[in-house]
Amino acid sequence: MLIAGNTERSILHLDLDTFFVSVERLKNSRLTGKPVIIGGMSDRGVVSCCSYEARKYGVNSAMPMKMARNMCPDAIIIRGDMEAYSNYSDIVTEIIAEKAPLYEKSSIDEHYVDITGMDRFHGCYRWSHDLRQYIIKETGLPVSTGLSINKTVSKIATGEAKPNGEIEVYKERVLPFLDPLSISKIPMIGQKTYHVLRSMGIATIYTLRNIPAGMLEKLMGKNGIEIWKRANGIDSTPVISYSEQKSISTEHTFEKDTTDMVRLNQLLVSMVEKIAWEMRKQEKLTSCVTVKIRYSNFDTHTLQKRIPYTAFDHILTDIVKELFARLYQRRMLIRLIGVRFSHLVRGTQQLDMFDDTPEKVSLYMAMDRLRKRFGRNAVQRAAGVMTASEREAKALKQLENALNEQKMMEERLCGYYMYGFGH
Repeated sequence: MLIAGNTERSILHLDLDTFFVSVERLKNSRLTGKPVIIGGMSDRGVVSCCSYEARKYGVNSAMPMKMARNMCPDAIIIRGDMEAYSNYSDIVTEIIAEKAPLYEKSSIDEHYVDITGMDRFHGCYRWSHDLRQYIIKETGLPVSTGLSINKTVSKIATGEAKPNGEIEVYKERVLPFLDPLSISKIPMIGQKTYHVLRSMGIATIYTLRNIPAGMLEKLMGKNGIEIWKRANGIDSTPVISYSEQKSISTEHTFEKDTTDMVRLNQLLVSMVEKIAWEMRKQEKLTSCVTVKIRYSNFDTHTLQKRIPYTAFDHILTDIVKELFARLYQRRMLIRLIGVRFSHLVRGTQQLDMFDDTPEKVSLYMAMDRLRKRFGRNAVQRAAGVMTASEREAKALKQLENALNEQKMMEERLCGYYMYGFGH
């Protein structure tokens, strides 16, 4: 489908259709054409992804599995394989990286590409079409694309192109394209904002964009202005190079080199908790964990491991401890330890919902709400915090060290004056 016109910026959005389901169908062709639901297997689980065949029955992501089973009793339920999904996601990213001048991996199944100026050579639409066809040919995965003047319009266009289609919206056609669509199509409008706007009688983007911007600002603050801009097809957000936001890390240098394994493990837990929380705040997921050790002689060693995308402490902590155990073989005093999470993509805990533990997801959300309100240390894992007796022992040790240093200083001063150097 082609909507004609002209444009200045050219931003392409690519979205792998029902990504998890599509990967499962590559592994098992008998799933093609059938209603498929991926998520927790028990009634306590949550739907992570579902096929278009299942959506016809009203099934959607984040729905309780029990409800989904009742709505679509013939659906094939699959627990999900994040390792396989991560691998296919990386393959698609590698293809885009080879061909695109500037790209951003915004989630496990979405990418933005800035191809401004490409029309001077091949034509932006032709280039985008060829890239989409190449991805389909090389991976077997269906992918939909939207090409327009900014990220917002491109993403909405991709949604309209689904399943497995492509749309270009030129600058002159942006408003006629957006106007008849539901306000729910605007990416930053969530369920709560949608209900607020609908209660005001606002259903279409046309109605929303014709409301005075000041009224929306009074109602929703700065978000109101941003929503108004996007309803008017305005979005200056740049495509951020994937390499610019690749990792998040933390390190700790000890005042005194140590081999205290209990304390080292406590610190590792605390470090993981700290940067995993930072990831979740930024709505990021990691697929690569690295642990770093610097010995007392300044020899530095690192070990890393690729993992399925996650932002959960309990998963990352186990991996960090495993890497540390493998890395720390010399039994020398340690000067520094560090933890890094890399290959970051945008995403939420939804990708970790294959475990039949929606309570665990709720627990993380509750803990993060407390941290946002009262600070990062408002909630901490016991394994990463010293007990009262450990804190007391540490304080006594520090006091003892201070007294010893003071005694040594006094002895030096005493010798200094004894031999007459003080005159």
